[in-house]
Amino acid sequence: MPSDTFSLGDLTAIIGDNDAKGEHRAGYNGLWSLTHKSDPANAFVPIVAGMNFEHIFDGETLDAGNSSDVFFEPRKAKMTFKKVNATTAELRQEATPTFKLESTTRFTLREPDAIDFHFKFRATQHVFKRGYLGLFWASYINAPDDKSMYLRGKNLWLQHCTPAHNSVSTVVHAADKFEMTFDKGHRDTLYKSLSPLKYELPLFYGLIRKHILIVMFDRTDGLRLSHSPSGGGANTAAQTTNPAWDFQYVLPKYEVNTDYELRTRLIYRERCSRDQVLKEYDAWKKELK
Repeated sequence: MPSDTFSLGDLTAIIGDNDAKGEHRAGYNGLWSLTHKSDPANAFVPIVAGMNFEHIFDGETLDAGNSSDVFFEPRKAKMTFKKVNATTAELRQEATPTFKLESTTRFTLREPDAIDFHFKFRATQHVFKRGYLGLFWASYINAPDDKSMYLRGKNLWLQHCTPAHNSVSTVVHAADKFEMTFDKGHRDTLYKSLSPLKYELPLFYGLIRKHILIVMFDRTDGLRLSHSPSGGGANTAAQTTNPAWDFQYVLPKYEVNTDYELRTRLIYRERCSRDQVLKEYDAWKKELK
């Protein structure tokens, strides 16, 4: 089976690999569905996913012709699903064909309304041509009235809502001085296009109907936050587009056959105050320690 359903507390999630099943399209992995007991509608676009492992990139290596096997390598390369227990799922991807990156993702539900994401990976060969290693995840949001991501800047909140796909898309941390380089003629992408905004705390939230989706990260080093107003395609019934609330993890330098990791906590609940968002982040930081 490429997926299974997990329920705990207020949340029910379908977690799966990049195979197709029913209306779910092949190529999309992670949280196929996320619902809250007070809202049966999927927070994510039903045919795709949230926390979807989307790209591996080095600023140079791209597909030839009309193929997308390299640009969307995590979507295309074989991925396997494992139900670890009643609240935990694991996605495994062996060394990918082009970038030779192997990874394991664990999703674990936590009461009453959280899902922990633990991504472990290693580069098995020196194939990243410009020396840095880039990873990208996308969450396709199901037709929210407000398409914005809200970020925490220095002593204030920032609203990140871009005017078009691949336009001022990516916000870096205030102390992030690393400049990714790209081959001449590299295609336009969200991770190439930088916003003038700078975030201070590694988190964002967005509003979905009467609920709030909070995503928090265990670091600022290498962590970049991206937005697209239409990455999830059109929603004809709602007469709008589905935004993408995305993130990246960039290693300026990496070692072969060395384990790296990224931890994230996602919270989905009825709307709460911004002060409560910050309290959740502080509590999670203490928990990680």
